[in-house]
Amino acid sequence: MKIRVGIFGYGNLGRGIECAVNHNEDMTLAAVFTRRNPETVKILTEGVPVYHADDVLSHKDEIDVMVLCGGSATDLPVQTPMLAAHFNVVDSFDTHAKIPEHFDHVDKAAKEGGKVALISAGWDPGMFSLNRLYANAVLPNGADYTFWGKGVSQGHSDAIRRIDGVLDARQYTVPVERALEAVRSGSNPVLTTREKHTRECYVVAKEGADRSRIEKEIKEMPNYFADYDTTVHFITEEELQKNHAALPHGGFVIRTGKTGFHNEHNHLIEYRLKLDSNPEFTASVIAAYARAVYRLAKAGEVGCKTVFDIAPALLSPLDGETLRRTML
Repeated sequence: MKIRVGIFGYGNLGRGIECAVNHNEDMTLAAVFTRRNPETVKILTEGVPVYHADDVLSHKDEIDVMVLCGGSATDLPVQTPMLAAHFNVVDSFDTHAKIPEHFDHVDKAAKEGGKVALISAGWDPGMFSLNRLYANAVLPNGADYTFWGKGVSQGHSDAIRRIDGVLDARQYTVPVERALEAVRSGSNPVLTTREKHTRECYVVAKEGADRSRIEKEIKEMPNYFADYDTTVHFITEEELQKNHAALPHGGFVIRTGKTGFHNEHNHLIEYRLKLDSNPEFTASVIAAYARAVYRLAKAGEVGCKTVFDIAPALLSPLDGETLRRTML
């Protein structure tokens, strides 16, 4: 029996989930839920119903795992606890500073509803988080470095679009090359947030909007831009579509460390992602974790989980014998 996946929110990530489900033979897309008029939403998969988000609870028995595709700024803090009380859910909440708070809210709701929820699935948080944990465990005497980009951050772009007067926006996270080179040299530099990345924002303002106010709100936004050197470019909608329609991203997780009784040997662990499509890759990670959530729910587990709590074998459609024979 295939895992019946629901999509809550049909934007870039929602379309990515639809594609990911299509690539996983043990999954099927059961329904899409949208805040728009369902009649105006055309999805890629034939024969799959599209419902209004307000009707979601009427379809509880039709969904094994609901994937929440809203933004981290305002959608997921409300939607994930609300739906975790009724569905097994996965989200991609990516406001790192607020993950503990979000976990507590979702955990309470999932336990009350007898469901399994997994938050912050994707590549960071997600795959990068796992690599930080593995590298710390292997090299306890060392230092961590994470670099993002150059690429479009969906969460940061969404946060800009929520500002009054903004019609559309793209935000690029850009690693500072000299900082990356210093880390790879093994010199273990102490780097501030500002020294590691810059942020480039391309904003389409609504006609008559106060651009100086918009720029100020962007640069002072806590958890997103306040700690970075941020440049804001105001451009036309046509220019945005021509030059900034793609959604590439990627980055590096690096840990440098020492071993030996006198710390005489140096080591460097580096994990890199280079992505043509941020939302499609994020969706592919989420699909694997949706499989794990389904398996945990079948085993009687309840409550909220993160990628740290999921055994790697639960992510794969292959059985244990095949995994041991082909990948171990």
